[in-house]
Amino acid sequence: MANKTLYVGNMSYDTTEEDLRRLFEPHGPVAEVRIIGNKGFAFVEIPEDNMAAAIESANGKEFGGRTLTVNEARPRNNDRGNGGFGGRGGFGGGGRRRW
Repeated sequence: MANKTLYVGNMSYDTTEEDLRRLFEPHGPVAEVRIIGNKGFAFVEIPEDNMAAAIESANGKEFGGRTLTVNEARPRNNDRGNGGFGGRGGFGGGGRRRW
């Protein structure tokens, strides 16, 4: 069975990995929990077959004094390119102006 990653947002900064494991383990074994710094969100890997039930049970639930946002994590967008500013940068080149 494949795992899927859930995004868990609007968490209390006091939330621990163990807290999240306890929240999601009723929906199958939790493969991994990654709390992202002091940002108030995390990623939780659970079995794909249980993802919809986990989202339904936890999304909008009060947990640690906050109302959680839980949904399927979107893949990282590593194809940011150059931000639309061109690959060569700069404003051209120096030298003398010729009129």
